[in-house]
Amino acid sequence: MGHFLEKAKITVQSWVTMDKVTQHKKIVRELVEYIAALCPTDEVIENQLITDDEHGHYLLCAVGWEENDYREYATFLHIDVKTNGRVWIQRDGTDLKVALLLVERGIPKSEIVIGFRAPFRRQLMGEYAIE
Repeated sequence: MGHFLEKAKITVQSWVTMDKVTQHKKIVRELVEYIAALCPTDEVIENQLITDDEHGHYLLCAVGWEENDYREYATFLHIDVKTNGRVWIQRDGTDLKVALLLVERGIPKSEIVIGFRAPFRRQLMGEYAIE
């Protein structure tokens, strides 16, 4: 009977993790779409929203040419949702404090990794996850 209970426990944990992953992907997608709406494309620079719900990748990029001699190609927001439910902010080139916006939308600080900071610096960031 113990083997059955252990297997059931693992199944329930997997289900809870998948539910958390799905919820975090939904929150991240909605936030990135909201931020994308704040950054309209103009005639020179195209802002691109790139989402991959299957793999958990969400990016905002700017591409184009300024004055025909300066190539603009930059990712100014990149967030990943890992299979364990952790939300990794790989790049935050906005002035919006994306980590706090994720917390406001229901993702606990303990599930958010400030990935653009070195691991030794993450240890000093209080309640946020290190990895």
